[in-house]
Amino acid sequence: MAARFLASGYTVYGVQRSREHAQELIDQGLQWRNSPREVTEAANVVFTSVPDDGALEEVASGPDGILAGLAKGKTWVDVSTVSPQLSRELAGRARAQNVAMLDAPVSGSVPQVQAGALTIMVGGDETAYGEIEPLLRELGTPNYVGDNGQGLALKLAINISLAVQMLAFAEGLLLAERSGVDRQRALEIMEASPIGSPMLRARASIILDPPEEAWFDLRFMHKDIELALDTARKLGIPLPTAERADEVLERAEALGYERRDLAVLFQALEQIASGDG
Repeated sequence: MAARFLASGYTVYGVQRSREHAQELIDQGLQWRNSPREVTEAANVVFTSVPDDGALEEVASGPDGILAGLAKGKTWVDVSTVSPQLSRELAGRARAQNVAMLDAPVSGSVPQVQAGALTIMVGGDETAYGEIEPLLRELGTPNYVGDNGQGLALKLAINISLAVQMLAFAEGLLLAERSGVDRQRALEIMEASPIGSPMLRARASIILDPPEEAWFDLRFMHKDIELALDTARKLGIPLPTAERADEVLERAEALGYERRDLAVLFQALEQIASGDG
């Protein structure tokens, strides 16, 4: 995302846990700062993209956090997938400082990021959304959803389908292969059939040989499914397919696949079926 803003000519300030991990962006023009507060003080629009609730709370709070650097006229956009509850709490703290915070989780993996084709769900103040919508269009297609937390609720709803689709596809492919169908032929026909969603078609080339560098870590998907289940419990609604996906994702993590792409569910099922899991 930062690379796309840089390529479009924006001045981009940034910080990561390690400067080494940001060196490629620094070489492209990113202006390094030493803390989230320093980034916030330098920029008019602050983006955060972190893996979970703990990381977001960490970069938001304390003397070097985002909230310490926020001032009237700035906007905070969090594109992380975290709990709607935490996001609403942070938005309230930002609002007390006369600053709008928007939850703007994104749907898409590495190819969509690089192409600027992410789907973005935005919750929060509609006026603030209107002001930064052109910026979000550098990343993909923004969609205003409603109040704070609602963008995240919709993202979790989408990720239920992503996890369940990938699991169902892996199950079907394993069934076909163990029935004697050539696995590559089965994959091609399944991909071209009505079940071949954009997500599955995008991953078809890596299902049989997932890359070492994940498009979307299995552990992050597992985290998102657990967030969805927690949200559902608070709402008193059942999510039976998400519950089953949660079980399989947990087992895949235990087998050592946590940092591999979600497509590795097929390999995890193969290992389980062979009695090794």
